[in-house]
Amino acid sequence: MLQGCLNGVRTDGVPLTAAEIAAEAARAVAAGAADLHVHPKDAAGRDTLDPDVVARVVTAVRAAVPAGVGVGVTTGAWAAPEVDARLAAIRAWRVRPDHASVNWHEEGAEDVAAALLESGVGVEAGIWSRTDGAERFRRSALAGRVLRVLAEVVDTDPATAAASADALLAILRPALPGSASVLLHGEDGGAWPVLERAGRLGLDTRIGLEDTLLLPDGTAASGNAALVRAARAVPGIG
Repeated sequence: MLQGCLNGVRTDGVPLTAAEIAAEAARAVAAGAADLHVHPKDAAGRDTLDPDVVARVVTAVRAAVPAGVGVGVTTGAWAAPEVDARLAAIRAWRVRPDHASVNWHEEGAEDVAAALLESGVGVEAGIWSRTDGAERFRRSALAGRVLRVLAEVVDTDPATAAASADALLAILRPALPGSASVLLHGEDGGAWPVLERAGRLGLDTRIGLEDTLLLPDGTAASGNAALVRAARAVPGIG
C-alpha cells in the first residue's frame, strides 16, 4: 500500500487550506496513492487538532477522493502540547478521520490512542527511530489493536538511511503483534532510500510533500502527484 502524506508540519510549498489539501488529495489518489495522511492547519499554517478545522479538512478530502480511500490525520504533540488539551480536542471531533497517527514516544501516547479507539478511529502507531517508541509500544496493552505500525526513520542522510531503516525494523519486530501491518518511510534526504528499502522488503510505505520536496533525481517535485508517480515506478511499490 502506498500512502500519500500531503503536507506535514511544513508551511511553505505545501497545501494548507482545506480546499488546497483536498485538491492535492485528489491528484495524489489519481496518481496511485491508496490512502492519505494529512495535517489540518490553522489560519497561520500551524498544525491543529481543532474540531472545526479537522471537520473541514476531512470532509473536503473525502468529497474529493473515491470512496474507500482512507483519510488520516496527525495527533502530534506539537499540535496540542498539553495532553489533556489533545484528548479534549480528539473527543470533540464531530467528523472523524478513518485513522490518526500517534507518536508512541510522546507523553500521553497511550491515552491518545485509547481516546481514538474509543471514538472508532483507527490508530497508526508511529515508532520513530532514535527514540524509545519501540520499547514503549512493546509494553503497550494497545499494541494488538492498532491499524498499522509506522516505522519512521529520522536519519536524513541518503548514505545511511536504508541501514537505519533495517536497524529500526530489527528493534521493532519483537514488539509487533502477529498480524501487524508495517508502513516504512523516511524523510528529506532519507525518503527515497527508505522507500526503496520498503519496496525490496514488500512493506507498505508512503510519499508526499510531508516527507520530501524532491524527486529521486533531486529536482523539485511539482506536487504530491509527481512524488506518488515517482514512487510507483520504484520496484515493489504499487
